Amino acid sequence: MNSDATPSLPPIAILGAGSMGGAVLQGVVASGLAIGGITVTNRSLAKATELAALSGVTSIALENTPDGNQSAAAGADIVLIGVKPAMVPDLLSEIAASLRPGTIVVSLAAGVTIATFEKILGPDIAVLRSMPNTPALVGKGVTGLASGTKATATDTALVHALFDTVGSVIEVPESQIDALSTISGSGPAYVFFAHRGTRKSRRRQGLHRRAGSSDGRRNLLRCHGPAGRVERWAG
Repeated sequence: MNSDATPSLPPIAILGAGSMGGAVLQGVVASGLAIGGITVTNRSLAKATELAALSGVTSIALENTPDGNQSAAAGADIVLIGVKPAMVPDLLSEIAASLRPGTIVVSLAAGVTIATFEKILGPDIAVLRSMPNTPALVGKGVTGLASGTKATATDTALVHALFDTVGSVIEVPESQIDALSTISGSGPAYVFFAHRGTRKSRRRQGLHRRAGSSDGRRNLLRCHGPAGRVERWAG
């Protein structure tokens, strides 16, 4: 992207805007980036109606529009696959003929390899595999990103910019993405577990709930910066 121009993203489709797909959607909408359009699909009309309230979002309910995935994919330059892993092969087969050459397809599905995507989608489609963690829901995630054999540096940079809207991005070989997602995925759970333990301890010591929670949050915030500096110092 031209650094002198307003940052922008091409038309995007998110097929299956559940937890992670929805997090990316919220991040992109809140980012202020100029976008060529966002189309999302969901099975239920209720969820599709909820997402349609977001600025600049076209939301399709598959229960009303059975070919919605195909039409969304046909109009996008970047297609995010956000359905459950077991549903991925069928979805890829469904949309393969609708994708234009040069489309970038990005996996949000755990455990589904780039090779699986490339085999179904063919040689004209660039594939990247991503693994965001749950803090992406509040824009503080860590996303592992691996490029497929057809993805160019420009393709990877575009997808990197997309995930920048929900936190930080670490580019890794696909062989390392499961290890990275294990660490970044479980890390927040350990932090919240420790935070909850300190809150319980403070209450046992007689601190009222608000004081204990406030002090615990301040400790977390104080540790965030120093921990990063110590990690850099230690190499």
